[in-house]
Amino acid sequence: MIIGKIEDGLVLDHIKAGEGMKLYEILGLDKLDCQVALIKNAESVKYGKKDIIKIDKMIDINIDAIGFVDPNITVNYIKGGQLAKRKHFDMPDEIEGFVKCKNPRCITTVEQELPHRFRLTDREKGVYRCIYCESKLER
Repeated sequence: MIIGKIEDGLVLDHIKAGEGMKLYEILGLDKLDCQVALIKNAESVKYGKKDIIKIDKMIDINIDAIGFVDPNITVNYIKGGQLAKRKHFDMPDEIEGFVKCKNPRCITTVEQELPHRFRLTDREKGVYRCIYCESKLER
């Protein structure tokens, strides 16, 4: 399979195999007016298999979403066909807006203008809990 070279844009690499589509949806990449390639189950020396997302445009991305989906993701910034910068992100302490609390008794189901916010309560297990009702966020 041949995926074209990027002149200016982003490459999200080392996404856990099978998580690329979730990240694609959370980041709203379907709304972009540029080429976006999602490569699933690419071979990886380090992980066995991985997903990769290539975006043929320099965009602002939600770094909290990246850290939430998989803190091992590497974001490569490409300028003039060359790697300009490489960044790694950690799990954010709080997330807001791209996932919703599933607890039907949570205040966010009644007060719909409240933002859905979650706090990281266990970094080792990757557990986030709703700041309003303490419900565990199912990943």
